[in-house]
Amino acid sequence: QKMPPSLPATINIREPRWDQSTFQGRAKHFFMVTDPRNLLLSGATLEEARRVVEDYRAGTIQPGLTEDQLWRAKYIYDSAFHPDTGEKMVLVGRMSAQVPMNMTITGCMLTFYRTTPAVVFWQWVNQSFNAIVNYTNRSGDAPITPSQLGTAYVSATTGAVVTALGLKSLTKHLPAIIGRFVPFAAVAAANCINIPLMRQRELKLGIPVTDENGNRLGESRAAAQKAIFQVVVSRIGMAVPAMAIPPVIMNMLEKRAFLKRYPYLNAPLQVGLVGLCLVFATPLCCALFPQKSSMPVSSLEPEVQDQIRKKDPWLETVYFNKGL
Repeated sequence: QKMPPSLPATINIREPRWDQSTFQGRAKHFFMVTDPRNLLLSGATLEEARRVVEDYRAGTIQPGLTEDQLWRAKYIYDSAFHPDTGEKMVLVGRMSAQVPMNMTITGCMLTFYRTTPAVVFWQWVNQSFNAIVNYTNRSGDAPITPSQLGTAYVSATTGAVVTALGLKSLTKHLPAIIGRFVPFAAVAAANCINIPLMRQRELKLGIPVTDENGNRLGESRAAAQKAIFQVVVSRIGMAVPAMAIPPVIMNMLEKRAFLKRYPYLNAPLQVGLVGLCLVFATPLCCALFPQKSSMPVSSLEPEVQDQIRKKDPWLETVYFNKGL
């Protein structure tokens, strides 16, 4: 039997498989990263993927390993291990958990929006989930203290609940369809609070910036600001289809005899519609900006520019992991 040709040691698996300078390439990459099926992989499969990736990076190629198998291992590894710290991420905080978790929480937020206790409860559940996701997918390798974590969590949850209740009281005398959009407004506002607070350490101390080859050049607060802005925009974009399309469809369906006859189908239908939107919205909105983002050296803080100029006077662009 003919042996497959030996795999070259020059494939750069530190980078995604597809061209990240194009939206299409980023979308293909994030469809792999956010694939919910990755949640079903066993611990042994994850460890095997880690071993394949780390061996390959160290120059050791397992006999018979194909390029497709190598890329599959890389994406399994990326789905479960943090890119900067190498730690195994909490299951519900992984990007592959975004669709199943968000479809359940968002579906319930859109279904149970009429009573104050329900609004408070589901906004709290949503912000608790967001806090885990934002912490798990932070940029950089610096730890965040329990007090910072607690402050961010309480602030974001309070912000979301206050926004939701405030908007709910304003919509009492408006058409019913307007009330259905209250959860979206609250989620958008909470994202603007939650993400910067969860990543406040990055805003204070900066995130690692590197050259094109991944050599660390220093930490920049300006890079952190750009990274967090991009993540906030992506997260709000993710919420738009899932929280804007189902309310319109459900408003139409509730006027029909079918849902009046079977009211218990309201929540499952809502969750299913949200899930359908999120399967596409999650990877496509993650792909709005490259994971390995960049900015000109001239846009960094003066002290960081000086630090970089000493190492490489001709360097014009630095790169950083924006987080997710």
